[in-house]
Amino acid sequence: MNDLARGERLQIMLTQSELEALDNWRFSKRMPSRAAAVRELLKRGLAAEGFDLVEGGSKSQDFGVTGRSSASPTRDIRNGSDGE
Repeated sequence: MNDLARGERLQIMLTQSELEALDNWRFSKRMPSRAAAVRELLKRGLAAEGFDLVEGGSKSQDFGVTGRSSASPTRDIRNGSDGE
């Protein structure tokens, strides 16, 4: 049994297309659960090179999974898209 204690709960709301994208990724990677998939994606996102800090005043709606949200304040600088 894993002795890793997860004492905090994080609740997020997803659109149907975001949920489908998460599930498709989860199944393609053979992840055991949605929670495991979300943790893996968070780990990968935080470790990604070129991840910039969020600009002040950003709102939750600025961050989408499928790219259909408003202009994101966090973009990969290597791609030349910094949200401006």
